Amino acid sequence: MNISIRIAVALLLTSSSMSARDRSNARSMVVTRYGIVATSHVQASVAGAQILARGGSAVDAAIAANAVLGVTEPMMNGMGGDLFAIYWDARTGKLYGLNASGWAPRGLTIEHLKAKGATSMPLAGIDSVTVPGAVAGWHALHERFGRLTWRDLFQSAIFYAEDGYPVPEIIASYWNDSVEWISKDPEGRRVYLPNGKPPALGQVFQNHDLAKALRLVAQNGAAAFYKGEIARAILSTSQSLGGTMSADDLAEFSPEWVEPISTTYRNWTVYELPPNGQGMAALEMLNIMETSPASPDGPLSVAELHKKIEAMKLAYADLERYNADPRLAKIPVKGMLSKEYARQRAQLIDPGKANCAVAAGTPPTSDTTYLSVVDREGNIVSLIQSNYEAFGSGIVVRGMGFVLQDRGALFSLDPASPNALAPRKRPFHTIIPAFMEHGEQHVGFGIMGGANQPLAHAQFVSNLVDYGMNIQEALENARFTVSPQRGCNLVIESRVTPEVRQKLSAMGHQLDVRQEYSTTMGRGQAVMHDSKAKVNYGASDARADGSAVPESPPMQ
Repeated sequence: MNISIRIAVALLLTSSSMSARDRSNARSMVVTRYGIVATSHVQASVAGAQILARGGSAVDAAIAANAVLGVTEPMMNGMGGDLFAIYWDARTGKLYGLNASGWAPRGLTIEHLKAKGATSMPLAGIDSVTVPGAVAGWHALHERFGRLTWRDLFQSAIFYAEDGYPVPEIIASYWNDSVEWISKDPEGRRVYLPNGKPPALGQVFQNHDLAKALRLVAQNGAAAFYKGEIARAILSTSQSLGGTMSADDLAEFSPEWVEPISTTYRNWTVYELPPNGQGMAALEMLNIMETSPASPDGPLSVAELHKKIEAMKLAYADLERYNADPRLAKIPVKGMLSKEYARQRAQLIDPGKANCAVAAGTPPTSDTTYLSVVDREGNIVSLIQSNYEAFGSGIVVRGMGFVLQDRGALFSLDPASPNALAPRKRPFHTIIPAFMEHGEQHVGFGIMGGANQPLAHAQFVSNLVDYGMNIQEALENARFTVSPQRGCNLVIESRVTPEVRQKLSAMGHQLDVRQEYSTTMGRGQAVMHDSKAKVNYGASDARADGSAVPESPPMQ
């Protein structure tokens, strides 16, 4: 080989190597022929991976990991919260959806609250509590797709509740910020503020009451929660605070298997769950974005960010107008997801100016934790579970160590609203798992964070499809999110360059700039199965304490 050819080859190899090393994302994907569990807490990911190594299914691992997260991220999720999941069967290619969000007690009515002087739904306290659906959701998933025995799935969670675990960085911060919320309840203070203070970073935290509740569920199944000793503790807690929960409200609840809804974005199919979740907003946003090509200047360019921001406003206006429990309200899902409707909505986007007052359209009629798991066969679970606010309603079930969610806060007291409070009705829900596929690539993903979720999903999909990022890059890339003030107010990460932020501001966008990796943008996880190569990939957001952990291969 002459010298010029050797130099050319050396340059080519150097260039290829540098492209892998010189990158903008902080972490590499996990790549393996075995299973992967991706969660926002390392111990939960490890617990799920251990279940896979014992021959458990993706669902078994997801339940085990979720149970640990209820111990280690108690403000985010737990047995007192709700759950949604998407399951993809690798052998048949079929997708299953599960809605395990609880309903309002029969006695929790608009008239009941107005008699107490309420003018809007309470954000905390016993009247914000609906029936927790998580444990029933675990049971439904395990009954259909589980392999290991039920009791085996809770041993890691029981261990961490009994023996304790060192509190990690981000969870310590959330805990510290939630002191006022949880301290209003004497039981909350006793359980979650040891010695009157939130646990510090690295402090070992134990919850013996929660260990007891987990043992009851492990030994006696979901019945322990809805009809047994835990149910009695929930009812006693509710009654002592003037709540309306009855034994029948708990005993008669069951989750619902639902058909996922979908749209196509470019050449991928993206799936969400139907209402009462807000997944349809992510799909409508993608439809609006698809009406124009992706900017060649990149995902963090002025043109691309402006388009996504304005598409988000249009989709969210429709979401807030129409979303409710489909069993008790008529929701124009098909119309909202039509491509023609997206083209109509996209015409309202001014490419040079922000719209600060977006109204809902007229479609044609017809603190949370997320985890994803793929097992060695390629089956995927995309699961999200939440208390809503940090520490939910602020009420801890007496003697059981877990908080009750405050999902009822998302009901409306306006009788004309499709989301009006009513007995046995499910409220508007923010938590949404997602799934997308194209050819041999199948991705389970989700990004937490209340109203952030639909727009975070859309940004993740665009990063993957429009800009060729892998799932880790797509999770980590800088994002914007919705502001509580709405209108033209936005929250954005400082990794978006000052020049781009300045131009967005000149267009009328009002930016609240956060640090490089802000949890305000949500904490995401993703797994991908390549059904041709039989290889799995896992990703975990750098905005969280977690990791994507591979299953250990069998040893001789």
